[in-house]
Amino acid sequence: MSELRTIAGRVVCETEVKRSRFVTVVDRASTEADARAVIAAARKADPTAGHHCSAFIVESSAAGIVVVHEDSTHRIERSNDDGEPSGTAGTPMLEVLRGHGLTNVVAVVGRYFGGTKLGTGGLARAYGGAVTEALAQARFLTRERRDVLTLELDHAEVGRVESELRGHGASVLDTAYDARAVLTVAVADADSTAALVASLTAGRVVPALGGHVYVETAE
Repeated sequence: MSELRTIAGRVVCETEVKRSRFVTVVDRASTEADARAVIAAARKADPTAGHHCSAFIVESSAAGIVVVHEDSTHRIERSNDDGEPSGTAGTPMLEVLRGHGLTNVVAVVGRYFGGTKLGTGGLARAYGGAVTEALAQARFLTRERRDVLTLELDHAEVGRVESELRGHGASVLDTAYDARAVLTVAVADADSTAALVASLTAGRVVPALGGHVYVETAE
């Protein structure tokens, strides 16, 4: 089992440094396309801002509560200074997201120049600080990865096995009935669950591993 951290929802925050205004949007994004859509929407919403600097981190395997396989995990990190001096905006924003241990998140900061130059160090502190202030208002979620197991059972034993699995923390994702019943569950540890199933069925049922899902819980 592994865990990822993300935000519960969109946050908008405004900060000011030497009369320059910084309007920050931090939002969820499951894919790179989602992140870029948030950035584009921020540009459209605030067309008078001089810059729309951005940073995002996404992991494709964490895109919702869906069954995925280990080899589909793909982490993407991007940042953009949008005309500010290189390394003074997008990079410090990205570092703040990393420092909070976040994934599947995008930050956009629109800057309205106030007449006083901040210098490279001042810009880096201002952009990083803008994202920090926004995250101070955010609620966080832990995305816990769980193994997905499929069990083929006799109809008569589904209720008993399902009850035992729930009692050991398993989440039942699906139950299908045909010639035999097929129970699909999400569990914290595939090996210990397989041992439990073996004990419940006298070794007749061997769960098949089918990837993993992500389940979100509030911090």
